[in-house]
Amino acid sequence: MAISKNVFGVMPSGENVYKYTLTNHHGVSADFITLGGTWVTMNVPDRHGKMADVILGYDNLEGYLSNNPHFGAIIGRNANRIGGAVITIDGVDYRLEANNGPNNLHSAPDLYHRRLWESETSETDEGSCVTFSLKSPDKDQGYPGNASIQVSYTLTEDDSIRIRYRMICDKDTVANFTNHCYFNLAGHDSGSVMDQEVWLAASRFTPADEVSIPTGEILPVEGTPMDFTQMKPLGRDIDEPYEALILGHGYDHNWVLDHDPGILSLAARAKDPKSGRMMETYTDLPGIQLYTANFLNDPVPGKGGAHYQGRHAFCFETQHFPDACHKPHFPSPILKAGEVYDTTTVYRFYREME
Repeated sequence: MAISKNVFGVMPSGENVYKYTLTNHHGVSADFITLGGTWVTMNVPDRHGKMADVILGYDNLEGYLSNNPHFGAIIGRNANRIGGAVITIDGVDYRLEANNGPNNLHSAPDLYHRRLWESETSETDEGSCVTFSLKSPDKDQGYPGNASIQVSYTLTEDDSIRIRYRMICDKDTVANFTNHCYFNLAGHDSGSVMDQEVWLAASRFTPADEVSIPTGEILPVEGTPMDFTQMKPLGRDIDEPYEALILGHGYDHNWVLDHDPGILSLAARAKDPKSGRMMETYTDLPGIQLYTANFLNDPVPGKGGAHYQGRHAFCFETQHFPDACHKPHFPSPILKAGEVYDTTTVYRFYREME
């Protein structure tokens, strides 16, 4: 295993942004930067051994200073949407920014991926690791409490990225982190992912209204285009005249994972039939958001000048359910003062041989 550190760019304030490269003995590598603790590259082989970067992003710091699609970003304190841009904790309403219609999305506008994080590296029994740390003060983004946050990425010898999120706060607050990586297993600049196949360990999903807030229902996927219990191409059913797909302009929904929350379990699998690249996602969280990049049309050039457009990638965002703070029957995303939020998500890359 190997870890290298280089200057990636210089902030407008004059501070350096560093890039860490983790490489395992197979030559699989991943890059992360101190701006936001952002995951910026993932180089994995196809069935013939040809390497490709399978996540969308930018070549330079300027792209990540805006990064409106949240490529590779750590999202917190709350990922996904909070209805009405208000969160009620212990009977107190905390107003948030309404940045997604009437709702708050991904804790904007003061996004974590536009801040410099502290960093340190280590060699562990699992592999090479880089850990990013951030102090989030009381009322940061509108949330209560002074929070200490750590996010670590470990590249293992089985070609996995293990992401561990930890947070402790001195007041009751929300803790619901995810990584907003956009995957294209054919290569980041390969265009549409509609021929790539997905399986989800989820027999139910949470339908949402016209502004993407869950209605509170938990419905079976059986007999609907939301059924990924058998592997199928993303494009097979995406344009069906089904209300959830019409409202979401494609897949942008939370699936209820069939495993018991708190147990690290297989949640999703994806495959690019042409290259043979495959990916599995494991999590101990109760939900996963499958997003098919329906609204992606970033004017900022991507890596190598690529122009990323809608449905050129997919996201597997492990999470608590959207708007769970307003749905008492959903698993709670509230972290009690002094308790430790500690959750792990794993993305494992491998190949299907002919």
